[in-house]
Amino acid sequence: MIRPALTEIGIFLIPFAVYALFLVASRSGLMTLSSWPVVIIGRLLLGSLLLVVLSLILLAEFSGAPPHSTYVPAHVENGILVPGVEK
Repeated sequence: MIRPALTEIGIFLIPFAVYALFLVASRSGLMTLSSWPVVIIGRLLLGSLLLVVLSLILLAEFSGAPPHSTYVPAHVENGILVPGVEK
C-alpha cells in the first residue's frame, strides 16, 4: 500500500516542482516570499488535486481485473491451500 500512496504524493507535487524549476530557470529567487503568492499556491494546489483525481480515476478504470470478473481469494479446500484465482 505504500507504493501507491507515494506515487500519488509524487503526482501531487509535480506542479510545485515545475513551478520551482521555472523560478530557478528565470532566476526569480526560489526562496523569496514574493515568488510564492497565495494566488499561485492556490492554482498549484488546484492543479495538483486535479492531477491526483485524474490519476485515481485512470487507475480505477484501466487497471486490475477485467470487467465482469470475480476474484476468489486463496482458501483451504480439503486441507489443501488453493491460490486465489479470477473467474
